[in-house]
Amino acid sequence: MATLTGLLALAPAALAQSTSGSMSKTTTKTTSTTSTSKLSASDSKFVKEAAVGGMEEVQLGQLAAQKASDPDVKNFGQKMVDDHSKANDQLKQLAAQKGVTVASTLPASKQKEVDQLSKLSGAAFDKKYVSMMVQDHKKDVAEFKKESTKAKDADVKSWASSTLPTLQDHLKMIEDISAKMHPTKSAKKGK
Repeated sequence: MATLTGLLALAPAALAQSTSGSMSKTTTKTTSTTSTSKLSASDSKFVKEAAVGGMEEVQLGQLAAQKASDPDVKNFGQKMVDDHSKANDQLKQLAAQKGVTVASTLPASKQKEVDQLSKLSGAAFDKKYVSMMVQDHKKDVAEFKKESTKAKDADVKSWASSTLPTLQDHLKMIEDISAKMHPTKSAKKGK
């Protein structure tokens, strides 16, 4: 993935160097269009939704790092803060480059989820947080898989592709935590 990202980043420069005189103006215009082009409606929607989702992951992760009673849940929450903060920063740069305005605060529906979770504590908090993270990461993995192959913009496709393995790791981690917390459910799945 990193190799693909690196190649995509170098492609415009290589293309610009390989052209001569009369082609330079066309190439410059094309390169400029690639980096600041208007996104398709579906790519723009993905970027905006990913920004909101990432912001929510950070806030929920902060709650888990503070309030979880299970050390694995607490550690997972901190990992969400660290990983999603990094991804959010990358996405903000990409959005700015593409002229897409992303939300700086959670929409009311997402804030309500954060507020409801913040009222829980102990095992009830852990159970609800883990359930939310399993559902959310299943959805995220599916969306990022789709965008990593179907995005119209090469930069959006590259970001989705490079972020996907982290989300897949998160899903596996939270499913393992869930199975450990609910051993009878995982035993039933195996049958």
